[in-house]
Amino acid sequence: MEKVLVGMSGGIDSSVVAYLLKEKGYDVQGVTMTMWNDKIPFRGDPHKDACFSPGEVEDVEKAKQICSRLGIEHTVLDVSELYESVVLENFRHEYLNGRTPNPCVWCNQKIKFGALVEYARKAGIQFDYFATGHYARIEHSQDVHNGRYCLKRGVDPRKDQSYFLYRLSQQQLSGILFPLGDMEKTETKRIDRILGFHPVEQTESQDFYSGHYSDLLDVKPTPGDIVDTQGNVLGKHEGIWNYTIGQRKGLGIAAPRPLYVIALDPKRNEVVVGYEEMTGNTSVTASQVNWVSADSFEDGLVAQAKIRSTGNPVPCRVFHAQDGSIKADFFAPVKAATCGQSLVVYDGDYVLFGGIIDKVDH
Repeated sequence: MEKVLVGMSGGIDSSVVAYLLKEKGYDVQGVTMTMWNDKIPFRGDPHKDACFSPGEVEDVEKAKQICSRLGIEHTVLDVSELYESVVLENFRHEYLNGRTPNPCVWCNQKIKFGALVEYARKAGIQFDYFATGHYARIEHSQDVHNGRYCLKRGVDPRKDQSYFLYRLSQQQLSGILFPLGDMEKTETKRIDRILGFHPVEQTESQDFYSGHYSDLLDVKPTPGDIVDTQGNVLGKHEGIWNYTIGQRKGLGIAAPRPLYVIALDPKRNEVVVGYEEMTGNTSVTASQVNWVSADSFEDGLVAQAKIRSTGNPVPCRVFHAQDGSIKADFFAPVKAATCGQSLVVYDGDYVLFGGIIDKVDH
């Protein structure tokens, strides 16, 4: 009997995954990772759903209860130190340098599908596969894509999470199961409701952090100017990390038309704003490329790409850039491309490759 270790958050998706795999005859065991560091000056709601929160104590208890109901073992593994040094340090570095990181991307690669799996094996847990409640699919065939393990979008376009998983390696993909990838979210909720795992009104984690980001940055206010594209001072700010590209609300500036953040300049400590037509980008360049369903491509490849987790992939042409980077030229301008976010390139449902955005062109 094949053994599967299920990463359990205490939520609906991972609970249903554990149930489905057990029903299919797998020897299932649950594992929950703890990441929270009590030294963080948390100023949010600990009961608000978020991946990183002191409320994880409640999540761990819920995961234990689900495993008990299913009659499977449950283990808790502390990955907080590594999470601090890998995910949070990257988060801090990027924000303080005027970039907007996606911590979920790094967490999936380095922690959830990396350290957690390694820690579990070191703890003596034996398993053939690691499973989670992500809405994505894995396909493997020696006849296509050079025999690579391919990452594909989940069938439910509203829940597809392939964007967050594009940094997984071939080795990681070879040992992963995504039982929900072929399901609609409504079906997952239906199963959970029948089993009575969670209340009907159960909410789910949508955010990385339920407090204010400044809690994690450990930095004092650094006043600076909010300027237009000509350098004219329009207002003041308390730190560029409080802003993201494309932001419209909370600028505190009176103008005849809505203003948007179009650039963050850490050297000058300036937030640059402009009108909506200035938020469009014709191309982006990304580094730290991870090859997924493809291990190469020819310049001018016609594909689709996402520059953020929300929205659908949009048409583009992809080219090789300097130092192993890739450049995507969009058929139509995309709005508010942001350095620090990820460019993920698709061929239909297949995730071909992706990287971290370092440059945007208007």
